[in-house]
Amino acid sequence: MSPVFPMLTVLSMFYYMCLRRRARTATRGEMNSRRAIESNTRALPINVEIVQYAKEVLDFSSHYGSENSMSYTMWNLAGIPNVYPSSGDFTQTAVFRTYGTWWDRCPSARLPFKRTPSTFCSQDYVELAFEEPVYPTAVHILETYHPGAVVRILACSANPYSQNPPAEVRWEILWSEAPTKVNGPQARQFTPCIKQINFPTNLIRLEVNSSLLDYYTELDAVVLHGVKERPVLSLKTSMIDMNDIDEDEDEEKFGCGMDTLNKQFSIVTLREWPTNGYFDKLPCELIQLILSHLTVPDLCRLAQTCKLLYQHCCDPLQYIHLSLQPYWARINDTSLEYLQSRCTLIQWLNLSWTGNRGAISVSGFSRFLKVCGSELVRLELSCGHFLNETCLEVITEMCPNLQELNLSSCDKIPPQAFNHIAKVGSLKRLILYRTKVEQTALLSILNFCSELQHLSLGSCVMIEDYDLIASMMGAKCKKLRSLDLWRCKNITESGIAELASGCQLLEELDLGWCPTLQSSTGCFTNLARKLPNLQKLFLTANRSVCDTDIEELAANCTHLRQLDILGTRMVSPASLRKLLESCKDLSLLDVSFCSQIDNRVVLELNANFPNVFIKKSFTQ
Repeated sequence: MSPVFPMLTVLSMFYYMCLRRRARTATRGEMNSRRAIESNTRALPINVEIVQYAKEVLDFSSHYGSENSMSYTMWNLAGIPNVYPSSGDFTQTAVFRTYGTWWDRCPSARLPFKRTPSTFCSQDYVELAFEEPVYPTAVHILETYHPGAVVRILACSANPYSQNPPAEVRWEILWSEAPTKVNGPQARQFTPCIKQINFPTNLIRLEVNSSLLDYYTELDAVVLHGVKERPVLSLKTSMIDMNDIDEDEDEEKFGCGMDTLNKQFSIVTLREWPTNGYFDKLPCELIQLILSHLTVPDLCRLAQTCKLLYQHCCDPLQYIHLSLQPYWARINDTSLEYLQSRCTLIQWLNLSWTGNRGAISVSGFSRFLKVCGSELVRLELSCGHFLNETCLEVITEMCPNLQELNLSSCDKIPPQAFNHIAKVGSLKRLILYRTKVEQTALLSILNFCSELQHLSLGSCVMIEDYDLIASMMGAKCKKLRSLDLWRCKNITESGIAELASGCQLLEELDLGWCPTLQSSTGCFTNLARKLPNLQKLFLTANRSVCDTDIEELAANCTHLRQLDILGTRMVSPASLRKLLESCKDLSLLDVSFCSQIDNRVVLELNANFPNVFIKKSFTQ
């Protein structure tokens, strides 16, 4: 046989493989002009596109609004638009809790985890359910104020309305990009080019990063376009872009299937080499230092190369600080089991966002902590909906050295379970934002955890008497440096007086949206006089804040860096000038909706105090 024919056969097979790959990825390249297939391409069969708005908001990490209303809450993303195409600050939109970098510059800011991959920059998320599962062809996000926060869109294989949950839940990234600065706060319809996937979905997740924004981003609605039948590419193809062949590496790196990561954890077959090359000449300490810059998946890949690097990559010293949040979609009981032998010395552990929809069981979490919890100092479990009372009991028993515990938005934990936290007397930081902690459990925690320095009770709606809580803090928590009482509904001047008298080391205090506090009682002037170390004070939406309060802050709190007095009608430009002249370190001043502070005044203050970000929001 002529050698030409085998060559033709190989080329034919290669061409066939390219076609199969193109079909498998559902013409991903058609969404990008650089990779577009040339003429005579059409999808088979021809499907009618379905357009649907979100039916329900299933889960989210935070929101600006209250748990008992619709204003500024994530629940506003369900249904048709309320505001779009209008621009401005509207209560009918979905707003996350934070924006900018201000939260990273206050006393309660936490140190970041090392080894966080550069591709993961998400800070918040929201998950939306739609009526009909479809193969997505487009996702439209209606942003009505300060757009540009969305950094990732994902689709899930699980149908939230199905009676038979799948054995394995898959998440696929439809689109991902680093945060960008958008010029202007005006409304827009954001429609990124999405990757086509090989399963139908009616569960979409948006992840956001608001660090580059000048104010809160506001989302109005999400529109999912898709077809019921999976598109199949016609074979009438005149050219295939060779760049597509390299994308398998991207899928392995960024894909959300659990199998990939678990296989990397469990690899035990190693290549045999006569020597380890130049690594034999390097000190072990230097190899450890080099490996400390790798992400967890990279460590797992490197461990497959040779026995020497396997030993270094599995050394517990490489896992002193471990964040699994970037891989939330791939972490399950099997992952934790594989990691147990490597995490016996772990001190910082971040399992935020992981384990939902049955990925991590109570028994799997408990087994891991029983092996790896003895040295834990910091435990991040934000949005861990698998957590229950048994989990909190295991934490308190297996983590005797725990100093920081984050249970933010763990809204599935029953109220009585929080009593266990009182057993951890070494706690210095406790985050209970959006949890169901009750008053009795919280009083017990405050009584026994006298080392607390940072406490977040924002949007804890089941606490009946915040004055009693504030009194206990003043009596027991003398070392408190930051306190978040965002949207507590019943604290009065009595509780504030007890707090200010007993917790005089406070540097950060959030009393935003606390309607029972009135300036006429002297509560804010009392704060200013008793807390000279204040660096951050949020009095958001308190209409009673007046010139006297601002002048007391200027006279007594000269270290102030951030002040939010959004919504007050009683503050004049003159008192703000005194504040800005006295507080040389002030960097953030929010005077949105302050009726006496118009745009002309803001421009004048900006000109005279250029180092201060003065925010004035608006509604059209």
